[in-house]
Amino acid sequence: MLDFAVILGQLALIIVVARIAGTLVAKIGIPPVVGEIAAGVLLGPSLLGMELSGELFPMDQRAFLDVLARVGLVLFMFVVGLELDIKLIKGREKVAGAVSICSIVLPFTLGIGLAKLFVDTDATAALKPAGADFWPFALFMGAAMSITAFPVLARILTDRRMHRTETGGLALACAATDDIIAWTLLAVVLALAGVDAGHGHLPSWAIYLAIPFVLVAIFVIRPALTWLTRAYHKAGELTPTIMSVVLVGMLLFAATTEVIGIHYIFGAFLFGAIIPHEQAAALRHEILVRLEQISVLLLLPVFFLISGLKVNIQGLGTEHIVPMLAILAVAIIGKYVGAYVGARLQKVPHWQASALGLLMNTRGLTELIILNVGLEKGLLSQELFTLMVIMALVTTVMTGPLLGFVYPQRRVARDIAEAERAALGEEAVDRMLVLAHAGQDDRLLVDLAVGALGGARPAEIVIADLTPQGRPLEVGSGLSLDLAEMAAAMERQQGLVHHGERLGVPIRVIAHPSADVEQDLVELIGVLRPQGLLAWSDDPSLATVVAANESVVLVATAGTPAPDADAPVVVHWNADSDSEAATVLGARLALQRGVALDLRGEGGRRLTAARTALEERGVRLEAAASDGPLAAAPIELSSYGVGGAAGARVRAELDPAPVDFTTVSLGEVAAPA
Repeated sequence: MLDFAVILGQLALIIVVARIAGTLVAKIGIPPVVGEIAAGVLLGPSLLGMELSGELFPMDQRAFLDVLARVGLVLFMFVVGLELDIKLIKGREKVAGAVSICSIVLPFTLGIGLAKLFVDTDATAALKPAGADFWPFALFMGAAMSITAFPVLARILTDRRMHRTETGGLALACAATDDIIAWTLLAVVLALAGVDAGHGHLPSWAIYLAIPFVLVAIFVIRPALTWLTRAYHKAGELTPTIMSVVLVGMLLFAATTEVIGIHYIFGAFLFGAIIPHEQAAALRHEILVRLEQISVLLLLPVFFLISGLKVNIQGLGTEHIVPMLAILAVAIIGKYVGAYVGARLQKVPHWQASALGLLMNTRGLTELIILNVGLEKGLLSQELFTLMVIMALVTTVMTGPLLGFVYPQRRVARDIAEAERAALGEEAVDRMLVLAHAGQDDRLLVDLAVGALGGARPAEIVIADLTPQGRPLEVGSGLSLDLAEMAAAMERQQGLVHHGERLGVPIRVIAHPSADVEQDLVELIGVLRPQGLLAWSDDPSLATVVAANESVVLVATAGTPAPDADAPVVVHWNADSDSEAATVLGARLALQRGVALDLRGEGGRRLTAARTALEERGVRLEAAASDGPLAAAPIELSSYGVGGAAGARVRAELDPAPVDFTTVSLGEVAAPA
């Protein structure tokens, strides 16, 4: 008898255990989905035993949980299709095709061979499901060995910041191609297996409707779905009508593929894949946000539980050790060697091909879905299902640690910097680097950067807007940043770009989340080799960056408010310090802004010579800045290390020698008038 109160309590227990397990494994660098899958296994007979597990989740209650799990699968497979972007493959078709085909053909062939070995060996013959013919069983084993989990792989790359590197781009392209081929292959295998879809009233030829159904989806329904994009832009938000169309389409596609004899997950995946990508990034993001919470937090953990109840590690004996090792060997070697050989055939370097081989071994949740399909259709026995689930967990867990040896974070940081440099180009002769800060008005830094360039052309200002990376992304949570934060960051960056355009210097922005902001900035400076570095003095990464780059001009601001257009430039002189660097920058800034320069302090003969040289070269000096209530807040500069002076502190490491203002040329001080 169905007890609804018991169902609610079971759901609460499932959510709590799944979140705890996911959080714990994430702390040691393992994708949270591995912990959530393991939580489902631990709630089953593998840990609790058949009796206690049966008391917690009685058989008469499991049918309802199974329905929830199936709905969760439909939502998740729709999300997988929605995140699959064919544009990832553009420009990488040959490598992606070679890696994907080789990484499917080899494990598929080895999987068939392993099935043959299981059948022909007396000790393992029991692993073959009763009632299943050899070829359906063997073909399914081959397909199950060939899968790569695109969502999990994408999140591993994002967490390691590899999605911004050439290797990460190749891996995403290969995984996207692999997903398309592997899911198609699995659908074909199930069709050839002739398993009963549960709709025996349909004629046997109904399976052949799959091909025209896919063609209609791609060439008829997909163009019609551009209505979603137009409606979204017209409304400016995801309306209930748009969301209803998406849900109805997803459910009908899933129902159609189930009826014609494949499996409902293929229909959900296909509908997600045909949702338009052109000018629809915000639409797809909002759909993900709406679906991810109910899918990831509630329904997928239920699916993990239902899967875990079918796994019984306690039921395995010593006779299963050799089959387990054989399954792991076929899965790991088949995927790694296949991907490695495919990459090397396209002349991909050894270390990069090795990284691709490891990444393509990621299976995770996608493998679990396929194994459940095999068990449901009678193509896997209970013992073999347990062994394959263990394989899926092992291959996913091993990816991160092994990838750390083949592709360490130092190389990742260097490759990111190289990619940014390639994007910037080599046309700029003089380059200033600005370290942006979300809580400050970075226009002042841009002003100082323009002044520091002193009219040098060609030149550019690069703004590094790196933000600390937050929590690891989870399966089903989407790959985009929070819309509000993204919009604020883009608005801030665009404002700086327009400000640079008004000042006549092109500005380019480097912006991405970073697991190690300081190290990324050090690598970036080493690659870009800027003539100057500007940052706020309270920037937490400033000390590390300066210590690692002693040969750059440094201007660190110390809380100067955003200046008015007519704000004077004040340079504080100190007899005990080298203030020429601040004077040169102040003169350039004053000419650039068309304001007066005010030299203050005790500089003796050097200060007098500086005043005379600047006046002769057209720099307007004033004795003292106005102190009235309506006076504009000045831009204050002082030599780096001088205490007590507000405003910006300047240090010139490239030219530490004092400037002789009695002989200096105008071009060395400021931009030509």
